[in-house]
Amino acid sequence: MFHNGLDDNLLAWLLQGDVSIQYQVYRDLLETEKPELWKAIHTEGWAKQFLELQQENGHWGLGWYRPKWTCTHYTLLMLKYLQPIKDIPSITSIVNQCLDKQKCADGGFSFWKDYKHSDICVDGMVLNYASYFVPPDKRMNSVIDMFLSSQMQDGGWNCRYLHKAVHGSFHTSLSVLEGLWEYRQNGGTYRLAELTKAENKCIEFLMVHHLYLSHQTMEPVDYKMSLFSYPPHWHYDVLKALYHLAERKLSYDPRLKEALELLKHKRDAEGKWKLQNRHAGAMLFHMEKVGHPSRWNTLRALRVLAHFNPDM
Repeated sequence: MFHNGLDDNLLAWLLQGDVSIQYQVYRDLLETEKPELWKAIHTEGWAKQFLELQQENGHWGLGWYRPKWTCTHYTLLMLKYLQPIKDIPSITSIVNQCLDKQKCADGGFSFWKDYKHSDICVDGMVLNYASYFVPPDKRMNSVIDMFLSSQMQDGGWNCRYLHKAVHGSFHTSLSVLEGLWEYRQNGGTYRLAELTKAENKCIEFLMVHHLYLSHQTMEPVDYKMSLFSYPPHWHYDVLKALYHLAERKLSYDPRLKEALELLKHKRDAEGKWKLQNRHAGAMLFHMEKVGHPSRWNTLRALRVLAHFNPDM
């Protein structure tokens, strides 16, 4: 029997993980702040490994978006997920470079020469890590304008909205929601009332689909959405969506039932969740092994269940 999702053995196993895991376990599951752990995240473990691979020009890989997963963009996103202290000079510098130099004509961010239009999914991710590492300021206003002008009628966002897309994309919508949430959590106030309305409309878009089901057939839109990956990069899955809604402290909605049942079904006898999938492509290093119990997935799943099923 697990009390609040945890027993002593499971807690001990989680706390044997990387310092970033330890910090988030204390903060999110035990409701205890551990500033000494927070300050250690960038000096040991996974975050330290990422930072040691940063080049003199501030980049990882071959620049902003090459190669995928090992580039600057996805490394900054991963560092944000690790939750280190926010005033790391080498990170602040490269994020400021993005805000100052990587804008394109539509107000979003582009890492591709001569592109007139940004990729909304990428914009959401940039806003996500930029808002964490740099206090939101007027340089982010143009991407907020772009999000508000490009939201689709169904409430979602789609990076192919200029290419006759008629339906929101799960992947793009969640990337934008994560970015807007981080922006607001870190003090962003530009067009705040409109943002709140847009975010609520997008959450309803996800709810209509029970997070991963076709609103017409009630069958899974894509079976890959039911596989829990980490890091997720730009990809959408049920755990990633549930975790974000728990972060927002969203009240339980009956339309979450199927997603929560799927989550609980994947839990093993020891109370753990496995890393079920890894998105194809080279990585700077692997934090966990596919098919093995995952501290990342277990931590996130426990936070979801603690929020939506507090009496489990």
